[in-house]
Amino acid sequence: MSAEDTKLFEVLARVTTATLTTVLLKKGLRNVWIRGALPISPSGTRIVGRAFTARFVPAREDLATPESWSSPKSTRAAIEAMPADCVAVVDAMGIKDAGVWGDILCARMAKRGVAAMVTDGAVRDIEGVLSTKLPVWAAGVAAPPSVAGLTFVDWQQPVACGGVAVFPNDVIVADQDGAVLIPAAIVEEIANAAAEQENLELWIIGEVNNGATLPGLYPPNEENKRRYELSKKR
Repeated sequence: MSAEDTKLFEVLARVTTATLTTVLLKKGLRNVWIRGALPISPSGTRIVGRAFTARFVPAREDLATPESWSSPKSTRAAIEAMPADCVAVVDAMGIKDAGVWGDILCARMAKRGVAAMVTDGAVRDIEGVLSTKLPVWAAGVAAPPSVAGLTFVDWQQPVACGGVAVFPNDVIVADQDGAVLIPAAIVEEIANAAAEQENLELWIIGEVNNGATLPGLYPPNEENKRRYELSKKR
């Protein structure tokens, strides 16, 4: 990971996905929350990383076979191309009756230092997946293998995961509220704005706990903005 990414990701790791969606909305980006991808083992961990994309299409009987797992274009080959610290974003088209990844694949990803996996599909071998300690955001679990409902086609292409357009190298932030995309071109801008928004909301929470009413406080009017700015100087 570059020094620049390390610095930005440290900032983003302190920002909730809820705050990020608000900041992105103010920039005109509404479709950034990956639908269906929720933590399968809630731990309170927040993950930040560059997206490494993988894509499935509907199962086609001549292609979606157990033999395809040995193909050069396979989930196995994709995992070997994943860099450390990336977030694997797996587009399963929302299909939840076949598991895109299982325990052995997750174990290999964990061994390679992959930060997490986010998918709008399901995982299988859930007990084994949890034992790998790889953070996973998914839409559920399913016993059947991927080829029962999906055909793996490629990696590091634009994907539509959970209805969100994800490009390789975009940034993914995932926590208990799900996974959010930040376009690569505006990561620094969003990180800085989100950190400031988080600080403001912490101040607002303090005011609410002290008995303040919400009108004029959330969002803050000019007087409360001035008070907030003064509080930062103390």
